[in-house]
Amino acid sequence: MVTPENVKDYIRHELDCDYLEVEGDGRHFDAVIVSKAFEGVGMLQQQRMVFQKLGDKMEVIHALSMKTFTPEQWAKQNK
Repeated sequence: MVTPENVKDYIRHELDCDYLEVEGDGRHFDAVIVSKAFEGVGMLQQQRMVFQKLGDKMEVIHALSMKTFTPEQWAKQNK
């Protein structure tokens, strides 16, 4: 069974993250991902970027819901 920590490792391996949080039950996961790689990219494109980078891993993850932010967006949200 895939754990939230596994999903974190998969994402970290493919994407340089300033902040990453993953929760889930082994089949469905929720992630908050903050990365400089998202700068200048729309939200939908950010999420597509994560799915593309995960590639075949999505077969074992099954379902991933995510909120993506640039470091600047994250800082504004957490003031």
